[in-house]
Amino acid sequence: MINESLIFDNLTKTKSAGRQEILDILTQARELKGISFTQAAALLNLQDKELLEELFNTAKYIKTQIYGNRLVLFAPLYISNVCFNECLYCAFRASNKELHRKALNQEEIKQEVSVLLKQGHKRILMVAGESYTGQGLKYVFDSVDSIYQVREGNSNIRRVNVNIAPLTLEEFKELKKHNIGTFQLFQETYHKDTYRKMHISGKKADYDFRLTAMHRAMQAGISDVGIGALLGLYDYKFEVLAMLLHIKDLEDKFGVGPHTISVPRIEPACGSTVSENPPYAVSDDDFKKIIAVLRLAVPYTGIILSTRETPAMRTAAFELGISQLSGGSKTNPGGYEDDTAHEQFTRGDNRSLQQVIEDIVDHGYIPSFCTGCYRLGRVGKDFMDLAKPGLIKAHCLPNAMFTFAEYLYDFAPEHLRQKGLALIDKMMKDLPPARAEQTKINLAKVAKGERDIYF
Repeated sequence: MINESLIFDNLTKTKSAGRQEILDILTQARELKGISFTQAAALLNLQDKELLEELFNTAKYIKTQIYGNRLVLFAPLYISNVCFNECLYCAFRASNKELHRKALNQEEIKQEVSVLLKQGHKRILMVAGESYTGQGLKYVFDSVDSIYQVREGNSNIRRVNVNIAPLTLEEFKELKKHNIGTFQLFQETYHKDTYRKMHISGKKADYDFRLTAMHRAMQAGISDVGIGALLGLYDYKFEVLAMLLHIKDLEDKFGVGPHTISVPRIEPACGSTVSENPPYAVSDDDFKKIIAVLRLAVPYTGIILSTRETPAMRTAAFELGISQLSGGSKTNPGGYEDDTAHEQFTRGDNRSLQQVIEDIVDHGYIPSFCTGCYRLGRVGKDFMDLAKPGLIKAHCLPNAMFTFAEYLYDFAPEHLRQKGLALIDKMMKDLPPARAEQTKINLAKVAKGERDIYF
């Protein structure tokens, strides 16, 4: 699946790509049908500042055409930092004696969810260290169920995505029964030699078992999967092209690629010298290039940005292709109630959800907590069949408005409520007349207290 020779050959032969060739690639990308593997390699090799600006402008155009001015918000919920793996870059690795280990019980998980609901969250990414002592996978399944059970007034979590260790086919079938959304798993690095050096022991040391996890998940009937690489372990150009090969293999075998791609950069982690001095540190300019190239290469795939990045970088990334981001995140078990324990990594953005939302609004974007597509079965290939001809936008913008209006009425201070409602009113012009009329009716229902409305 990951042909390293193919990657290196393409990076070598596209180093000499001329200005006109690059401009032709960017023109083709504006057709919203993606670009080839070789064309992506040429863009990754770009150094010319003028052409990079053209790349960024193209990424902004594609992002706007497909996603409009929407940004989906979620919160990670770490239920455990217990792990048997020895990954040199991670605070959770088995040998780290500086880390206080904790696996939340079901009541503690519910308490964390309650805190998130009171902030306004509707979507959770459940994360666990790759070891489940005592109950085994039952602990994971019970935790998903617990998250869905919590209610705070009008609020509940409507979608639980999970980031856990790779499973067998039969285990994935069991996971699917618990109504999860996206199964997310990062390969960390696709470069095999680097992978071996970074993963000393534990089940995670098995490169191939991890690489094929998405295949087993999709075979088990999980429609949406999310991939990613930890940028900084190896050359970012190699990692991006390897992700594209991973995506192609999924598309060839299942007719659809991943629902999301994540682009985390290594940040300092408790007791890790590797994370303090990444072997292939990615500059801010190269990071922006990575996001832009991915947006051109896989235009209909969501790109996720975490709180590893600073507020300034997160804002810059809005226009480059990011479609989802976390807000008010904690990366330690129990962190939303007690933020004193070591986290998995150092966060660059420590703002509250409210502060993140206000910044999004000030930049002209609609924050969205929408889960309508998942609950109506518009997932996997069905979602892409609507997204590619542009039909999904008729659902996405109104649904974003409804969930944002919920937040404004239930959680926002008065000044943010007025700003947000003004933005919703402004966005109405982007809807066809008939859809705009339906949207106004539903927004009036939200204002009167009705919740969980979606097309």
